[in-house]
Amino acid sequence: MSSDLRGDLRRLASNHAWTYTAEWRRLLDLVPGVDDETHPVLLVDRLDDTRLRQLEGDAGFIELLSHVMAQLDHLEATRPAATIAYVSPEFGLTALLPQYAGGLGILAGDHLKTGSDLSVGLVGVGLFYRQGVFHQVIANRRQVETYGEVDPDGVGADDTGKVVSIPFPGRDVLARVWRMEVGRTTLLLLDTDVLSNADADRTITDRLYVGSRQHRIDQEMVLGVGGALALEACGFEIGLHHLNEGHAGFITLALIDRVISDGNLGAAVERIRDGLVFTTHTPVAAGIDRFERHTLQPYLEVWSTRWEMSVDELWELGVDPHDPDKFNMAALCLRSSVRANGVSRLHGQVSRKLFAGVGIGDSIGHVTNGVHARSWTGEHMQSLLDEALGTRDWANGSAQAWDRVEAIDDESLLVARHRSSETLATLIEARTRTKLNPEALIVGFARRFAPYKRATLLLRRLDLLRDLLADDSRPVHLVFAGKAHPTDGPGKHLVTEIIDAAETPELHGRITFIADYDMSVGHAMVQGADVWLNNPIQPREASGTSGEKAVLNGVLNCSVLDGWWAEMFDGVNGWSIEASGAADEGHRDFEEATSMLETIAAISNEYHTARPVFLGRIRHAWRTLGPRVVSARMLRDYQATMYTPGE
Repeated sequence: MSSDLRGDLRRLASNHAWTYTAEWRRLLDLVPGVDDETHPVLLVDRLDDTRLRQLEGDAGFIELLSHVMAQLDHLEATRPAATIAYVSPEFGLTALLPQYAGGLGILAGDHLKTGSDLSVGLVGVGLFYRQGVFHQVIANRRQVETYGEVDPDGVGADDTGKVVSIPFPGRDVLARVWRMEVGRTTLLLLDTDVLSNADADRTITDRLYVGSRQHRIDQEMVLGVGGALALEACGFEIGLHHLNEGHAGFITLALIDRVISDGNLGAAVERIRDGLVFTTHTPVAAGIDRFERHTLQPYLEVWSTRWEMSVDELWELGVDPHDPDKFNMAALCLRSSVRANGVSRLHGQVSRKLFAGVGIGDSIGHVTNGVHARSWTGEHMQSLLDEALGTRDWANGSAQAWDRVEAIDDESLLVARHRSSETLATLIEARTRTKLNPEALIVGFARRFAPYKRATLLLRRLDLLRDLLADDSRPVHLVFAGKAHPTDGPGKHLVTEIIDAAETPELHGRITFIADYDMSVGHAMVQGADVWLNNPIQPREASGTSGEKAVLNGVLNCSVLDGWWAEMFDGVNGWSIEASGAADEGHRDFEEATSMLETIAAISNEYHTARPVFLGRIRHAWRTLGPRVVSARMLRDYQATMYTPGE
């Protein structure tokens, strides 16, 4: 039976529903040798016969395994036919699968998980990065990047046996197609590390968002054109392609190629339009992929020659509205898609201004991002919510279920919150040797260290910060985590500034920086903080979903009115940081830092002297935000507004 047991465990570990299904995780936790740093597929493969026989003799383990395998069988038996392809350059399923760089990828992972929950016919399409995203190491208070190697077989990727051939200038590039499972949802990942490719082409899918502009084009050609070919090779009959950001835009080339006749590009675009929808994630022009003509033109000439047309005609499909020598990937998507959306109400408004006159840019709508409830709500809080609200409905966004939070008493809420904070405290002590004061108000800030997110804004008012952190009667501890892009010098400087502040004696050791921010650190922080801080330059935060993850864990938001918070804050379910009207950047930051620190001081006073009021605010936040921040609501909105048949 040992081979059968290993096979069952490997099948279970290969389906990434284990990342959010408590019983599955509990079963895998019982496998000897399981840890938090190795994918369970690899650990199952390492089990020796002695350990397998021990597990076979454990009646409780075998009973739980039988129950869990029945659940897996049910998922596979009820898998819907996939007719919607969700195309994204990154997918965040677990920290053990480093195929994501940040919020875009984690959103994509949550989208697939929710598709499984709601039995929506989705299939994901992305790239398999052999080195993934970088690890952040701090040396001399500065960020340094290191990379590891990701073995597809060791993370539950199955070789489909399909290899697609993607037209490139002067050659074809081959990409192997890997398949991963996320509950009922399939994810296809393309990998150019194929022996038949030239050495340079084998490294196209090496690292995420690192390399030259040409390397970025190479990756996006593999994602878009290769993605369409992979779907076809694997037998998927796709009626709608959902482009998650402009990185996926080159899929239009493969779709046009299927329908074009007599070199009529305009007619071909009209024929594919109803099969494309586009989600934009950036509210600033600098965040959009724009390629120089001399770099991109050889790639487009492959297709213009094939279709017997001028490359200038093809260039017009993506020409930047402000620079005719740049090809704008968002413009390509907007000129090819039937519908487009931003990821919050405010972001939709900003996007309509940003893309006015470009394709369907004037009609960009919005679907506010949400987060996968079972993935991001901590174990202790899930137990509390399951008991009080019911095991199913709250995670799927039922307002009626969330209305029942008033039945949760203060003591039960305090116990669950304390246990969540203990988990964060354990991680902080292991990573930094810092011991959190269990009585402190824990304020969390974790996100990409891009300058517009202003991680160091609170340092603009050091006088107020010193006073806040010096108050031993109402202790406050600030916990930071985040990476800067390897080429972002200003972002890296922000990392150093926070580390310097953490080591400044006058700040009383009440600032902590956790290095190598990833999904596991994010889990601990959104579960264990008491208050979630977000202070971008408004309106540059498209959505900011980390604050939504915090909501589910009973963590209150203190944020600039940007992204999702601008439409969901009601004056009681958290706090807003007052926006400055100053045109001067220095004055603006000074005034907003003042508002932020004064607000945190008021929060600290409520937390320490009026705890029942603070707990009541948590219940109010759950009732008013819980149904709205979950990805089940988000996906239903996509079904209603974006996935409906084209007119």
